[in-house]
Amino acid sequence: MRILLAEDDQVLADGLCRSLRGSGYAVDHVGNGSDADSALALHEYDLLILDLGLPRMAGLEVLKRLRARSSGLPVLILTAADSVEQRVRGLDLGADDFMAKPFALTELEARVRALVRRSMGASTSQLRCGSLVYDQVGRMAWLNEQPLELSAREVGLLEILLQRAGRLVSKEQIVSHLCEWGEEVSHNAIEVYMHRLRKKLETGGNVRIATVRGLGYCLERPADVNASA
Repeated sequence: MRILLAEDDQVLADGLCRSLRGSGYAVDHVGNGSDADSALALHEYDLLILDLGLPRMAGLEVLKRLRARSSGLPVLILTAADSVEQRVRGLDLGADDFMAKPFALTELEARVRALVRRSMGASTSQLRCGSLVYDQVGRMAWLNEQPLELSAREVGLLEILLQRAGRLVSKEQIVSHLCEWGEEVSHNAIEVYMHRLRKKLETGGNVRIATVRGLGYCLERPADVNASA
């Protein structure tokens, strides 16, 4: 899952990046509104954390331009504690949630998870597909009620596939949502990670990862598995 953090306070940004990366998110950071607008136009994200007091382009203008492009990207705005008017304007322009500074990192992460869940149409932190269960908070997976031993990359891949279960996911989409700026992950590496994950899901569960040659991968639901068997 990939997040864009637009925050000009470097100390706060460093703390947020460390915390979010420690929770398994890929995080790109920009320190001004112009760079945020460019990143949003060029890259695919799962969430935007947007400070409204950005230099070079105000956060509200970044949000306005994002929504003008018909983007439904979830947006969590960060504001000063006394800026009620800015919070109201942000929500009216299409922000999904806000937090007033200072805030607790644990609350911010909980709001991040809630926003991503809602954007994916999920009502709880657990994602299910047949006998496969994944907890987005603890980043743990179970197959037939038995814990799966997964690497960090495999967890990231599984989360991307589960959030789009039954739909085709291209290698480009996987790289886009799995990696932040500066990370080099080739399509061959994705194939290796996917092969390892597929083998671990083939231990008696009723889900499988189908490969559509030249197009990508699909986590098949139980009905699809039975139909193609």
